[in-house]
Amino acid sequence: MRDVIATKDGPAAIGPYSQAIRANGFVFVSGQIALDPVTNTLVSGDVAFQTDRVIKNLSGILQAAGTSLEKVVRSTVFLKNMSDFAAMNEVYSTYFHTAPPARWPVSQKMCW
Repeated sequence: MRDVIATKDGPAAIGPYSQAIRANGFVFVSGQIALDPVTNTLVSGDVAFQTDRVIKNLSGILQAAGTSLEKVVRSTVFLKNMSDFAAMNEVYSTYFHTAPPARWPVSQKMCW
């Protein structure tokens, strides 16, 4: 079984992909950027503000799929600049404070 997840609590897909897919007991969420789900435009602000928006988007999509941030097992964080890591991590830790998921932080410089 494969279910497409679509919700107004996360940014609408702007291409040929789904916000998330639920399959075989797992939920696979598409990568998120700091888009406001109401206006579908990028939010302005520092990395902390953008991180908060991204995690709220993820939470809304997960809730639409019948799950939550507490059940996330792995995440990947892409940063334009690793000097933003501390600010991102501070916000991230407010959402994932108990038994946080495995995580891979990646800077743009590390991407091929």
